[in-house]
Amino acid sequence: MNIIVIGGGPAGMMAAITSAENGNNVTILEKMNSCGKKLLITGKGRCNITNSAEIIDFIKFIPGNSRFLYSAFSKFTNLDIISLLEKQGVKTKVERGGRIFPETDKAQDVLNVFLKKLKELNVKIVTNCRVVKIIAEESSVKGVKTEDGKEILGDKVILATGGITYPVTGSTGDGYKLAENLGHTIETPKQALVPLNCNNYSLIICKEAQGLSLKNIGIKVLVDEKVIYEDFGEMLFTHFGVSGPVILSSSSILLRHKNIEDRFKQGKVKLQIDLKPALDKEKLDFRIRRDFEEFKNKQFKNSLNKLLPQKLIEPFIKYSNINPEKQVNGITKEERTRIVDSLKCLELEISGLGAKEEGIITAGGINTKEINPKTMESKKIKGLFFAGEVIDVDALTRRI
Repeated sequence: MNIIVIGGGPAGMMAAITSAENGNNVTILEKMNSCGKKLLITGKGRCNITNSAEIIDFIKFIPGNSRFLYSAFSKFTNLDIISLLEKQGVKTKVERGGRIFPETDKAQDVLNVFLKKLKELNVKIVTNCRVVKIIAEESSVKGVKTEDGKEILGDKVILATGGITYPVTGSTGDGYKLAENLGHTIETPKQALVPLNCNNYSLIICKEAQGLSLKNIGIKVLVDEKVIYEDFGEMLFTHFGVSGPVILSSSSILLRHKNIEDRFKQGKVKLQIDLKPALDKEKLDFRIRRDFEEFKNKQFKNSLNKLLPQKLIEPFIKYSNINPEKQVNGITKEERTRIVDSLKCLELEISGLGAKEEGIITAGGINTKEINPKTMESKKIKGLFFAGEVIDVDALTRRI
């Protein structure tokens, strides 16, 4: 059979390899000048390939349509992709949180494995080739039409054009229009795993602490004073708000909340940061009293070095609303309680999600109810298959 794969990203290349291994003649049509452009920037150029967790744990961290992937995960797992790479000479390593990278820390080495396999299997790769239409007759695929007017016939078509994030790599949402023109329902694509923006006093705090990374903190995200997400791990203060693993994951939950844009505008979305999750308030108060005894003759602003990173001390003092010049031995019990409460709940107002260009992945896409989860074939068009981010499935990023 002649198979056409639209899109030369990881999903498209993997689909092409599998199809060619089953004896098909495969052609990849990639609109950029080379395959795998987004793969090269994953993991900050190191390529976070997968995770060492059990498959059941992968399912837990897929906030929407997780059941759709049961069949796919039963046929191809994290162990399979590791095996594929290592058989081609790319050894892997496991880092904190079970994250798996190539030992060389080079995404290019991973891409080279795909390209080598494609060459060995005689997969044809056509670059600078944008598909504008999937040709179908009587609900069955016949081929594709390219931007320059050429028609390429094929027995089956695999649509693997990615989402809308990192558009400079070619992910500009082309696949959604191609599928929609054939009758598929598209769940509104949104940037996911994005930083969160802050405003007002919260933005001032973030700007003053800009560049500071906090580890082992707890967070709660509240909408209308109700907790919708909790996590523990790392976060980062930025010039526009907050980022880091726990923040990125929270964004994927926030974007699914009803009328979230209105809630942002109304100031109804809050982020609560527990700077000392290992200590309850009683133990934290004891710790503070011990520190204050040591620094009793110093000013308040010079008494927090053991409790907080230097860059967070000044914004924290402003948040606690205690005179920084005040002598430690003059701090009242009420003020000490305020310090404890602030350490356990530093609250920031969230004004919105980061821009599309900042999103790591896309939430939304082709409705999974219209795709056979066992084969990834369209239920509407015979011979049309889907792979990767073009499908309405996305996962969190975090330590598993």
